[in-house]
Amino acid sequence: MTVVRNGRVPQRRIAETVADELRTLILDVDGYRLPTQEQLVKDFGVSYPSIREALRILETEGLVTVRRGNVGGADVHRPDETSAAYHLGLSLQAGRVTLRDLADGLRMLEPLCAAECARREDRAEVVVPALTAAIDASVEVLTEGAEFTHSARDFHDLVVGFTPNATLRYAVGSYVALWTAQEEAWAEARHRHGEYPSQLEADEAVRTHRKLVKEIAAGRADRAENLARAHLAATQDLVLERYGDRIVDASAAMARQTIHNHGRSRL
Repeated sequence: MTVVRNGRVPQRRIAETVADELRTLILDVDGYRLPTQEQLVKDFGVSYPSIREALRILETEGLVTVRRGNVGGADVHRPDETSAAYHLGLSLQAGRVTLRDLADGLRMLEPLCAAECARREDRAEVVVPALTAAIDASVEVLTEGAEFTHSARDFHDLVVGFTPNATLRYAVGSYVALWTAQEEAWAEARHRHGEYPSQLEADEAVRTHRKLVKEIAAGRADRAENLARAHLAATQDLVLERYGDRIVDASAAMARQTIHNHGRSRL
């Protein structure tokens, strides 16, 4: 219990109150920009140390980045599936969750997104053209190893991104971002060692993507879900054969960068 002496509210409590109000603004107001510390002091009627402590609280939550020095200030970072994926990945890493376990979870969830895409009334105008363009882009780098993996992952990102239900989209998008980071790290390693899968396997991935688009275009949700699940199992096996017992790694530099670049930039 905090003891209040002389009727004064402890600085930490003041800072938490300020942080609560700023957090609400960041989450509720599109494009919200933090005022200067001087303005925050005036707006809240509190001291500079309380404002700085409030900003530190928000910084630890990943909602702001405080720039120090002559060009000081604070940049706002509104949470999205990318930030959710990173923190989820750290939790999985701390829990010693393996890539095999992550793959199993993704096989349960991602195919649901393919089915939901097939149920969209506007799939012919919105979903199918974007998925087809992604496939065509991957064909252009079919023989370029790790670059093909990166391009092919865009297709999966789009399938999830076009899922109408926001809760499913954000949750599955986080898992997809994590798996993408692991698969791209695998592809880079295999490419460097001259052990990247053959072009025949890349061709098969492209053919399956095209089949999946046909099922989505035809509105055959059940068939789209089953095909997506079988495709995931086949492609994941390439990674799991060697790395299945490894722990999910969200903290490595490459994984952080992949997760950071994931999501909105691909939609």
